[in-house]
Amino acid sequence: MQEKKTTPEKEAALKSLREQFKGADADTQARRTLEGLRKFPLTTFELMRGLDVYHAPARIRDLREAGHNIITMRQTVTTEAGVKHNVGLYVLVQEAGPQEQAA
Repeated sequence: MQEKKTTPEKEAALKSLREQFKGADADTQARRTLEGLRKFPLTTFELMRGLDVYHAPARIRDLREAGHNIITMRQTVTTEAGVKHNVGLYVLVQEAGPQEQAA
């Protein structure tokens, strides 16, 4: 698998979203996740570190249950300690329609 690193531009965009959507509750974390996915595919690590979403699979599940079509691919990333991990890479394929989001 090809190893990817978060670009400085992407890190800055994620920081901006984190500051725009403050809060630790699940709904706010899901909102940050969706806003991030509207801009980029995001890895589990990027969601954790960049958007302060500490259980990314649960927030992705919440968004899927709300009707958003999000696929999961695998990607290898290297931690700050130099350890490689195979993590989820989430891609927003299609957003939920208005009827689905209201449910």
